[in-house]
Amino acid sequence: MKDMLVRLMDLPDIADLEANLKKENIIIRRPIPPEKSLVADWVDKEFGMYWKNEVEAAFSRLPVHCFIAQRENEILGFACFETTAKNFFGPTGTLEKMRGKGIGKILLVKSLEAMKSMGYAYAIIGGVGPAAFYENVVNAKIIEGSDISIYQNLLRKSP
Repeated sequence: MKDMLVRLMDLPDIADLEANLKKENIIIRRPIPPEKSLVADWVDKEFGMYWKNEVEAAFSRLPVHCFIAQRENEILGFACFETTAKNFFGPTGTLEKMRGKGIGKILLVKSLEAMKSMGYAYAIIGGVGPAAFYENVVNAKIIEGSDISIYQNLLRKSP
């Protein structure tokens, strides 16, 4: 999986999309420290241990370097930034049953806006799976030669 680069000066407007989700009682916000275990456990259950660890790293900063989508007391999706490396976006995920509503787009753009407010002009999306999504939403471009990534020597859990 390759990394991608996104220019933060040209992020799309998500206000209408966010307003539409709010009509369905879906809100996107940064979680706060008392919610750390709930968010991390949910990510572990839905997406695995590695992403849980990155979520826990996101909670080591204030404001938390993560956004969540929720409806009432249910988490629907999450996105983190600057958890594994400076200027890196990810991991991110949305419940399969909630995909296609724009939740992932809002989580992505809000995270990138936060990175822009930190002073970055560009951001790196690390170890991309759905490259077409990032190309379409934020005009991200593959970084040539990024096949060998920060994750190349990641310790793996033994079977």
